[in-house]
Amino acid sequence: MTGIDGKAVAALVERARREVDSGLLPAAQLALAHAGEIVVSEALGDCTADTRFHMYSAVKPSVALTAMELAAEGLFDVGAPVSDVLETFGANGKEAITVSQVMLHAGGFPYAPAGRAETIDRTARLEGYGRWHTDWEPGTRFEYHALSAHWVLADIITEVTGRPYADVITERMMEPAGCSRWLGIGIDEQADVADVMGVGSLPTAAELAALGLDELPGGVNEEVLAAFNLPWLRAAGVPGGGGIARAADMALWYQAVLHNPDGFLHPEVRSDAMVVRQNHPDWTGTPANRSHAFVLAGSDGKAGMRGHGQGASAGAFGHGGAAGQIAWADPASGISFAYLTNGLDRNDLASARRRVAISTRALACGATQNY
Repeated sequence: MTGIDGKAVAALVERARREVDSGLLPAAQLALAHAGEIVVSEALGDCTADTRFHMYSAVKPSVALTAMELAAEGLFDVGAPVSDVLETFGANGKEAITVSQVMLHAGGFPYAPAGRAETIDRTARLEGYGRWHTDWEPGTRFEYHALSAHWVLADIITEVTGRPYADVITERMMEPAGCSRWLGIGIDEQADVADVMGVGSLPTAAELAALGLDELPGGVNEEVLAAFNLPWLRAAGVPGGGGIARAADMALWYQAVLHNPDGFLHPEVRSDAMVVRQNHPDWTGTPANRSHAFVLAGSDGKAGMRGHGQGASAGAFGHGGAAGQIAWADPASGISFAYLTNGLDRNDLASARRRVAISTRALACGATQNY
């Protein structure tokens, strides 16, 4: 494997195998790619190389980039209010919220609800936007919008193309990269999808105290994550967290973003996706270091707090997902990497440590090059 350290690969696989062999995680996949090709692919535990996993929020960049591509073609303006495209969104004082703010988790509606009716019925969802309200002044802070923001982006995609957003994302993002569909997996096409399951125990009081916390901040809980086992929800294609893929597909997709074969991304879109536009701190006090599509590692020594591995270059870009899912590329080495599991570790601190440890070992597999 040219440019890949075999001993480092063995250490990577051994680290990923640890929780599977111990019985904590039922299954996991990992894939490392370089120069446009998969160079390492492993299926651990109760899965095969063909098994697909829930990637949760790691699907977000493909949704954002699709929207950015359509904006680059003049179908709407990222800097303009969402209500210019989705009129109902402007109600309840939301008329000035821009598409850019939505992409940057600065829209001020992180917990806006979307029930089953809104999830499967676009008309109900558009009506529901009119009832959404803001929790803080848009543009003034960063607070992760786990599901709400990307519903808005998906409906913008549908509005300006007249087509189902999952189809547009597949054609724009997946097919040019040689990847299978990630969103909207039909009920009769789900046999190879691994069901998720809760594992492990909640963080101990001592673990929380070490961070100066009494409890972790609220977010998407195990019940919500486990609901993605439901066939109708998988088929709905929830754009902020309903992606389904193989690790190899994700590693190849990041290679495509890294090298932009056949210009599948407009050059200005790809450049914009690598520029930090949101640096308000998250709940830990860590600057968000987000572009319109990705979380960038940064050069401030806090890459690990952003889910990147230790030693990542400042320009490394990616996006993780609930349960410790990993996906990124590092321009300094040309490596891209993905790790997926169906074990919903109840200890979010443990899964965060796992993400950084595995990513750090993946980074060690390659030598620095110029890309």
